[in-house]
Amino acid sequence: MNFLAENATEAVKSTYSHFDIFMLVFTILIAIGLVRLLMQRPRKNVLAIGFATVSLLVFLAADYKMVSGWVF
Repeated sequence: MNFLAENATEAVKSTYSHFDIFMLVFTILIAIGLVRLLMQRPRKNVLAIGFATVSLLVFLAADYKMVSGWVF
């Protein structure tokens, strides 16, 4: 019976690592930066807005893939 329980716990492994926290923090920082770029009044830096948008999309996709591998 104990052998079956050990096999069941080995089959479900979490992919969580401590680097995941940094990925989430970087995503939040990019989102804050994008909002600040969009809130500028006189002239908007279109290149920076585009770069931040693409970066945010890439980080959001990576975060989704990362969190979907976690086992709760």
